[in-house]
Amino acid sequence: MEGLHVDLTIVLGRTRMPVHMLLRMGRGAVIELASSDTDMVEILANDHPIARGQVVVTGTRIQVEITEIIPKPTQLSDPGVSIGDALSVSDALEEAAAIMASQVGAVAADGS
Repeated sequence: MEGLHVDLTIVLGRTRMPVHMLLRMGRGAVIELASSDTDMVEILANDHPIARGQVVVTGTRIQVEITEIIPKPTQLSDPGVSIGDALSVSDALEEAAAIMASQVGAVAADGS
């Protein structure tokens, strides 16, 4: 798990702006957002929404309090197996081991 890399992003607000205005902005420019300090923020993990929260300011610290976990979308699947169905990791490993064993058996039978 130590090698697992997760980018967390807190989305405070969104706005649209023409590219020519963005190119004219200099250091210290301010982009106004159509939101207030009481609005909910969106929390993303690797660009996928996972939670919503609220900004909490305590002294010089800015924190995000998680108020809602966004449930993982359910995946619908039809019963039965088709060519495009994904395998679980253990199923894929078992299938790979079976293929390798059959190939080793075929090589041993050929004597090569």
